[in-house]
Amino acid sequence: MGLDADLERIAADAAVLAGPGEAVAGVIPTEPEEGQRVYLVAYDGPSRSWIALDDDARPIADRSTVRSAVAVAALAELAEESAGGGKLEELRAQLLALRLTEAPEGIEEAEEAALALERALGAPPRLATPAYLDAVGAATRRLEDALGDGLSSPFVAAMKQASGLVEKLEREVLGGYRGALS
Repeated sequence: MGLDADLERIAADAAVLAGPGEAVAGVIPTEPEEGQRVYLVAYDGPSRSWIALDDDARPIADRSTVRSAVAVAALAELAEESAGGGKLEELRAQLLALRLTEAPEGIEEAEEAALALERALGAPPRLATPAYLDAVGAATRRLEDALGDGLSSPFVAAMKQASGLVEKLEREVLGGYRGALS
């Protein structure tokens, strides 16, 4: 079963858990540890609420597991938004135009690196995992090197600022969590 089918299944199971006036707003698939699938489910209603479900659609009560899932989800979102300056398609078009008009040295390497980053990012839906973060980070660094960014990395700088984003999402999820956490 693919990720699309898993998300549909989890969303359907999560809809059964919705309270009066609530609807499933989204499902974020994560795997904070290899083989440990956690789906973060957001509900819209009178107020935003959350639940984390395992692969069998059972609610997760372990606070540490929920926090790990939230962290990897937030980091994956930031990585996707920051990789390639956040405008990878536009960058690839600019590199192509530059190769066709000026053909500077190293342009093919930059184009290959941009394509490799696009492949690492993949198409939605994406499973947020530490391995995914590593792959996007490595592909982004290769692109930054090919573009001549030297020692500085805008991607690394963005990821270093991620703690605020992770904390914000964690507060939202844990503050609106449906059920007790241990």
